[in-house]
Amino acid sequence: MDNHSVPSAPSGHPTIATGKTGLLLVNLGTPSAPTPKAVRAYLKEFLSDARVIELQGFLLGRLLWQSILRGIILNIRPRKSAAAYQKIWDMEKNESPLRHYTHRQAEAVGAQLDNVCVEWAMRYGTPSISEKLHTLKQQGCTRIAVMALYPQYSATTTASVYDEVFRVLKTMRWQPALRTIDTWHDTPAYIDALAASVRTHLGTLEWQPDSIIASYHGLPKSYFLQGDPYHCQCAKTTRLLREALNMQDGELQMTFQSRFGFQEWLTPYT
Repeated sequence: MDNHSVPSAPSGHPTIATGKTGLLLVNLGTPSAPTPKAVRAYLKEFLSDARVIELQGFLLGRLLWQSILRGIILNIRPRKSAAAYQKIWDMEKNESPLRHYTHRQAEAVGAQLDNVCVEWAMRYGTPSISEKLHTLKQQGCTRIAVMALYPQYSATTTASVYDEVFRVLKTMRWQPALRTIDTWHDTPAYIDALAASVRTHLGTLEWQPDSIIASYHGLPKSYFLQGDPYHCQCAKTTRLLREALNMQDGELQMTFQSRFGFQEWLTPYT
């Protein structure tokens, strides 16, 4: 029986692709171009996510935040961010480093998996999760695994990806079976890959650093106090990496970067 068509289909029934397995890799996102207009659209989507910006008094808080976002941030930040993107943008391919490496990663994973349709998407920007879920469905995928490309879990990242996946599924008449892939912050293969990367880069130096900084993207401390496991998982990744490299505490230190706003974030700051 051809597993790519409906079994025992009546004469004249259209061929329907089905029976395949799909894998969707999802990263954070990137503007479509290093321009203020494109950055503004990206930031608007990103900073409008209730998982990213958690507020007390949901309705009133959201209205107040949207006033700040649209009235101040989106009129100031895009120009500065666009200038920064222009420094790292691949003008020939018209893509950011994140888009480039996410695409390459999906291709490499696909080359290792037989009979699995591998696609990639961005939580914010393009290609969207909705677009790629429908692509996999059209390719005949009745089983889809979704992997958010964040080793450490946070409601602001991993949960936001799965929120969007489930939102899209609600719009689909014929839904595929779905599985989400959990965090891998302490997976041995991940730790080994990090350690190998550190050793490779240390080998290019003509001097030995006194300390290496493992700098993670930060979160507001209030998110941690409400039960977000991100800080703990970053700490475990750092500890396991330190052990893999046979280093002491002071030789590999955990810090947090990209603080935004006025409230306290996870410390120590990078």
